[in-house]
Amino acid sequence: MVGDVVGRPGRRAVRAMVPGLRREYGVDLVIANGENAAGGLGLTRETAEELLASGVDVLTSGNHIWDHKEILPSLDGELAIVRPLNYPPGVPGRGYLVKWGVLVVNLVGRVFIGNFDCPFRAMDRLLQELTDRPPIVVVDFHGEATSEKAALGWYLDGRVSAILGTHTHVGTIDARLLPKGTAFISDVGMTGPIDSVIGDDSEAAIRRFLTQLPHRLSVGKGDIILNSVLVEVDESSGKATGIARIDRQVEEK
Repeated sequence: MVGDVVGRPGRRAVRAMVPGLRREYGVDLVIANGENAAGGLGLTRETAEELLASGVDVLTSGNHIWDHKEILPSLDGELAIVRPLNYPPGVPGRGYLVKWGVLVVNLVGRVFIGNFDCPFRAMDRLLQELTDRPPIVVVDFHGEATSEKAALGWYLDGRVSAILGTHTHVGTIDARLLPKGTAFISDVGMTGPIDSVIGDDSEAAIRRFLTQLPHRLSVGKGDIILNSVLVEVDESSGKATGIARIDRQVEEK
């Protein structure tokens, strides 16, 4: 699982690193959160296709999936993109898909983000309704509060293979196996410029905090990093057997 891909630098890191990581670790499936892949906010069909051509199998998202309206028709199309499952009924797209025998689910949190349907109950309903689902279930939980992410981890322990947090762009050190066999981490991190404020140009971000004037932030420049986690899962039981951080730096040229 690759952490939130931010703009062109993030896409460059995916292109440079993911194919080699697949070979090095014998990876069967790569998931990346792509909701910030187009200019730092949102996703376009072009940027989605670029990431999928760079070794990513499934793109997850979050609250910024709607920032570029041109992506909306593609959310119901052939591209392997999922938006959060717990948006209200009737919105474009799908909240889960099966790829290479893995059920990939996207959820968005409610604490400090917005008013969405309950992610806990949404996941309960999905697990009850999909009676023929594969054993391996991976959840990207796009949330701000570590408490909400940890609570969902314990709530779903033993019922899904992995709960991998995204959204804050700051990787956490709590990667672990929960007692009933679910791999968990509060936040995978960010794939984008290192010398930045969560991917944005640092000077512009500081100016916004000092002045409180709203303006769009630009993506940072310089060296870039790929934050990710590698999860090992028993194919028959769907129980996770390992989770480890993999962080790789790419020098900007």
